[in-house]
Amino acid sequence: MPELRQDPVSERWVIIATERAKRPSDFKPLHKEKKGNASCPFCPGHEKETPPEVLAFRDANTEPDTPGWQVRVVPNKFAALVADGEVSSESKGMYRTMSATGVHEVIIEGPDHDTLFADLAPEHAVQVLKAWRQRYLQLKQDKRLQYIQLFKNHGPTAGASLEHPHSQLIATPLVPAAVNQEMARIKDYWQEKESCLFCDLMETELETGARVVAFNKEFLAFCPFASRFPMEMWIMPRRHQASFGACKDEQLEQLATILQDTLSRLKQAANDPPFNLVLHTAPLRQEESIYHWHFQLLPRLTIVAGFEWGTDMYINPTPPEIAAQSLSEVNINAEEEG
Repeated sequence: MPELRQDPVSERWVIIATERAKRPSDFKPLHKEKKGNASCPFCPGHEKETPPEVLAFRDANTEPDTPGWQVRVVPNKFAALVADGEVSSESKGMYRTMSATGVHEVIIEGPDHDTLFADLAPEHAVQVLKAWRQRYLQLKQDKRLQYIQLFKNHGPTAGASLEHPHSQLIATPLVPAAVNQEMARIKDYWQEKESCLFCDLMETELETGARVVAFNKEFLAFCPFASRFPMEMWIMPRRHQASFGACKDEQLEQLATILQDTLSRLKQAANDPPFNLVLHTAPLRQEESIYHWHFQLLPRLTIVAGFEWGTDMYINPTPPEIAAQSLSEVNINAEEEG
């Protein structure tokens, strides 16, 4: 029978449509033909085609905006927000506007056009995460900013307009409504239980084990009980931390390991599907809060259609228990061995 499940964090209901049940191998995402790197602005030798870099990990004795880099961060050429100016707002009757002041950056994850994050050398993957953290901490100093969203789009269906592996950062002058709603739910839970909702959630998942995909000393990856999408995964620090910016070097190493692990499993289980990887972290001016930062990995294997848009309820044809079993059974070394 189909089942309605409620997410304990958002309190959103999801339909687990067991009568249409699909295993991860049943999905065959469409792949567009690659354009190649001849005109890619993110490839070495094309540095002048992007705005000047704001951060780069590069070889010694190489100049900014030249080849020789391993990770490079640049302002987005087509930024959604403008870095200059003060934040101003205005209300006219029931309508309110705010100046689009903020930061929009691109993290180019490596010089190789075709090497995905999952396939980077481990030390290179850690460098990418250090670039994320460094920009997070630097932008935190800007008092105009209230929230920092790190995210990665993979594949055209997920919003990636360029093939070259990259991630993005958008810092906003306000706290998004979805974040405020999540914060309110966590505060309510703390007042009721006197404990962290996410810490309790991880304890439950580790006890049952049915939805666990992978774990290490510092992180747990699992398919949430009320998954919105087939093979949706949450990657959560096992120590309680409100902010991604508080992540220590030893945690980043473990985070890189589990991110590469889960992305490799997803790639093999579902033929390299499009996905979005998004950071959930505490608002910048509330970092001492009871929040618990984490990443959500959202494969784009189903189409969000009229019912979802009308109700904010999702229909998921793959129970998370089946997804977790399939993902945990993937031999992530098989491709390398082959």
